[in-house]
Amino acid sequence: PHLHVTHGVYLGWRSHQQQVVAGRKRKAYGGRIGLELNGEYESGGRFMDAVRLAQRAVSLGDAETLVQHPASMTHNNYTDEERQAHGISRGLARISVGLENIEDLSADILRALDQSSE
Repeated sequence: PHLHVTHGVYLGWRSHQQQVVAGRKRKAYGGRIGLELNGEYESGGRFMDAVRLAQRAVSLGDAETLVQHPASMTHNNYTDEERQAHGISRGLARISVGLENIEDLSADILRALDQSSE
């Protein structure tokens, strides 16, 4: 766990509300994760600015790691209430893990979390 992350979201975790349904429809859960960041709206932008290996993009499915902050990108025209109805908070950051070296990617994400929480 990281002090800047209040919780994570991954379809493969048993705690995910759609895990059972997804498990019946897929062989694997994929590489998309969500991080709920402290600091709400501003922290998502700072996190995206701080990563070096991931590309900022709204499409979450490529060979390279992609990162997005839905509240300021795909859902920026929604009200807070509309985003909440869809499970999209102001502090949510989404990462689609690509084919980069996992140790390099982990180090980059942890460094970005540290930097964005300052």
